[in-house]
Amino acid sequence: MNKKYAQVVIDNKASSTDKPYTYLIDSNMLDSVEEGMRVLVPFGRGNKVIKGIVINVQEDYEKKYQLKKIIDIIDDKPLISKDLIDLSIWMSKEYLSPYIDALQTVLPPGDFKEVKTNIILKELDSKVYVDLNPLEKNIVDLIKEKGGKIELEFLKGLIKNKVTNKVIRELEKKGIIETSLEIQTSIEKKYEKFAFIKDSSISYEEMLNIIGKRSYKQLEIAKYLWTRDEISIKELMTRTDSSLSTIKALERKGIIGIFEKEVYRTPIKKDIKPYEKLQLSLEQRYCVDTILESINNGEKNNKFLIHGVTGSGKTEIYLQLVEEMIKRGKETIVLVPEIALTPQTIHRFVGRFGDNVALLHSKLSFGERFDQWRKVKEGKVKIVVGARSAIFAPFTNLGLIIIDEEHESTYKSSMNPKYDTIEVAEKRCEQLGAFLVQGSATPSIESYYRSRKGDTKLLNLKKRVKDKKLPEVKIVDMREELKLGNKSIFSKELYEAIDENLKVGNQTILFLNRRGYSTFVSCRQCGYVVKCSECSISMTYHLGDNKLKCHYCGLAINPPKICPVCRSKYIKYFGIGTEKVEEFTRKFFPKAVVKRMDMDTTSRKGSHESILNKMKDEKIDILIGTQMVAKGLDFKNVTLVGIIAADTSLNLPDFRSSERTFQLITQVAGRAGRGDLEGKVVVQTYNPDHYSIQYAKDHDYLAFYNKEILLRKEFNYPPFVNLISIVIYGEDNMHVGMITRKIYNLLIENIEDSGLKDLKDSIVGPFPAPLEKIKKNYRYQIIIKSKDEYMEQLKQVIEWVCILNRNKIDLTGVKFNIDINPNSIL
Repeated sequence: MNKKYAQVVIDNKASSTDKPYTYLIDSNMLDSVEEGMRVLVPFGRGNKVIKGIVINVQEDYEKKYQLKKIIDIIDDKPLISKDLIDLSIWMSKEYLSPYIDALQTVLPPGDFKEVKTNIILKELDSKVYVDLNPLEKNIVDLIKEKGGKIELEFLKGLIKNKVTNKVIRELEKKGIIETSLEIQTSIEKKYEKFAFIKDSSISYEEMLNIIGKRSYKQLEIAKYLWTRDEISIKELMTRTDSSLSTIKALERKGIIGIFEKEVYRTPIKKDIKPYEKLQLSLEQRYCVDTILESINNGEKNNKFLIHGVTGSGKTEIYLQLVEEMIKRGKETIVLVPEIALTPQTIHRFVGRFGDNVALLHSKLSFGERFDQWRKVKEGKVKIVVGARSAIFAPFTNLGLIIIDEEHESTYKSSMNPKYDTIEVAEKRCEQLGAFLVQGSATPSIESYYRSRKGDTKLLNLKKRVKDKKLPEVKIVDMREELKLGNKSIFSKELYEAIDENLKVGNQTILFLNRRGYSTFVSCRQCGYVVKCSECSISMTYHLGDNKLKCHYCGLAINPPKICPVCRSKYIKYFGIGTEKVEEFTRKFFPKAVVKRMDMDTTSRKGSHESILNKMKDEKIDILIGTQMVAKGLDFKNVTLVGIIAADTSLNLPDFRSSERTFQLITQVAGRAGRGDLEGKVVVQTYNPDHYSIQYAKDHDYLAFYNKEILLRKEFNYPPFVNLISIVIYGEDNMHVGMITRKIYNLLIENIEDSGLKDLKDSIVGPFPAPLEKIKKNYRYQIIIKSKDEYMEQLKQVIEWVCILNRNKIDLTGVKFNIDINPNSIL
C-alpha cells in the first residue's frame, strides 16, 4: 500500500522548532488526514503528545530519518482551506515571519488548540436508523444519550475506533448529523429558549378549549404564537407582557413546545435603516461597467485603482459591485483602514444587504469575533467588512476584494507577520481568480506608480456627487502670526472661522497630527527645518547625546542655537498634543460642546461609535481628533475643518513625510462641505510654500505625484527600491551595540559571498534607532535598500544571519525586529 506523509507545524514559539515536521500517516488514517486538519503527534525526545496542524500531505519522503506516526486526527474536516494554508506559507517566506505566526492569521480567532468540533443529531427517521451499520448505530445512540450533541474528541474517546472520521462523514452525507465549530473558552456558544405551537394539526378552536376561557394571559400568548413559526421566550414575554410561569403552564397543557436554539453574538446593531440604492453618475457608471466587463471577460489584469476626489461616491460603486457578486453567487471582502470607519461602512452595507454581512476587526469581543468568523466559514454570509485582518476571512468562493482608502498606513501590519494588506490581497486574488479594487482620493505613490506602468487599471472620478464643490482651502502662515504677537495655537483666521461657525450652528473638526511630539528642530520665525545635506530628510534630535542625526545615512551634527537662515532664537523642537488643543479650545469657546477623539478617548469598546453618533446627531460643536477623524467620515453639518499644525507630518524624518502631509490635508479637507452647505478648510503651517501644502490647497494630486516621483527617483527611495529595516534591541545598551556590529559585519560578508556585491553600499548603519529606547529596550538599526531582483537572495541572507543564526553567535539578551518595506523607519 502507498505510504503518505504529513508535514505538521506544531504550536511552539521557539525559533529552533519553527519549521514543518514530517510524520508518517498510519494506513487506517490514509483517507482521513487532510491539509488544514489538527492532529495529535508525539514530539521531542520524550515524545510528548502535542497538537499540530497539517500544512501538506505528500506521497514521498527523501530523508532517511526514522519517522514518528500521527497519533490521532482531531477534526472531521479541515479548519482552514488549502489556499489559506498556502497563503500563510507565502507570508512566512515573503515577510521573514515564523510559520506559527503566519498560520495564526488564517486560523480561527484565538488559540487553534482550543477549537472543538460538535456533532449534532438531526431529525432521525426510524426506517433510516434500521439500515445503519453497528458502528453508525453506536455513534447515533451515544449522541442521543448526550442530549443530541457531543464533542468529536469526547466521542472518539468513547468509541476507540480509528475510522470514526470516515463514519462521521458518511452520517453527514446521509443528513443524519451536522458538525459545527466552537471555541473552548469561558465564552461558550450562546443559546436562547424559543417557543412554538406544538401540534400544527390542532385547530384554533380546539386550542382555545384546551386552554380554557378563564386563562386570559395564556389565551393571549397562544393567539400571538398562532401566526408565528417560533419566537424567543424573552421576546414573547416582552410582546405579551407575560411571565415565564404563564408560558410554562401552556407547555404543561401541551399547547406549546420550548426548545433551545443557538443565537449568534453579533456586533451589528438591529436598528440599521435601509440604505437605498442610488442613481450612479456617468463617471461612477463607467467605473462599475469597466470592472464588470473585465470580470465577465475573465481578464488577466484583475486589479483596479479608483482615484476619486473626496465625496465622489466611491462607496456606492463598491455597493453596486458587491450586489453583482451576490447575483453570481460570489463572496466579497471589504476593507476599511480604521475601526472608526467600520460603523459607517457597516451601516451602508447592512442597510443594503441585511444579514448577508459579517464584521471582523480587533475591537470585537472574543465571542463576537469567533461567531462572526464561523458565520463566514459556514457559508452563512456573502460579505465581510472589516479592518486589515479581515483579508483572511475564510471564504471559499471569493470573487472580489475592495480596499478603501488604500493609501492608509494601517494596512501594513506592525506585528509578525509584518504583512502589507495590498500584497496579501493581490496574492489571494491570484490564488482564487478574484478581482481587486482599491480606492482613494490620494493613492499612495507606489500604487499610482503601478497604475501608470499598467500593472493596475486606473479609473478616475473627478467630480463630487451632485457636482458639489470641493471645499476652499486657506493656508495660514504661522510665522506671520508670530510677528503680529499671536503665540496661541489658533491663528486669527481659524479663531474667527470657529466663532462664526458656532454662531450659525454648524459643526467644526479640528485636526492635529498625533505624532506632534516628533523631535525635529524648526524655527518658528522663518519655518526653517534642519535637514540632512545628503538625504533631504529632517534630522532627528537625540536628547541623550544632544545631537541631530539622519536615520537614512547616519550623519550627526550639533543642533543650532540660532536659526542659520533668519538668525532668530525661536529655533527648538516642535510638539503639541490633542489634550493641549482641547484645553485651549474649551478656554476660547466656553459655550461650545467640545469632544476629543484619539487613542485615549476611544480605548473602551463602543466609544468610537458613541462619539461618531453624537457627531452625526449634531450634539457636538467641535470635534478634536487625530488620524481617526481624517478618514472617510461623512457628516452633513461639518462646514469647517482646521488643521492645527500641518508641519508635524511634513518634518518627520521619513521619505514619505511630504506624501503623508499631502494626503492628510486632502483627506481632512474632504470632511468639510459634504452636505448642502459649502465647506472651508484652514491649514496652519510654518512652511506655507512647501509643494505638498500648495498642491493640497488646490486639490491637485497629479501635480503632487509628478513632483514627488522625481524626488523618489533622485534619492533612490520606493517605488524604485525596496527598504528593509532590521532593528536589534535589548536591555543592555553596550551588549546590543556590540551584537549589532557583529550582525552588520556578517551581513556584509554573506552578501559578498552570495554574489550581491552591488548591495554592499546600500547597507546603512548600524546606528541607534530614531526612537533609541522603548520600554527599557535600547534599539539599534540597520537599513538596506534593494532592487526587486535581489530581494529573494537578500531575504535568504537575512534569514541565515538573523533568524537561523548560522554563524552561532551568542544572541542572549537581544531580539530582532525585521520589517520589509516598513511604513516608517522611526
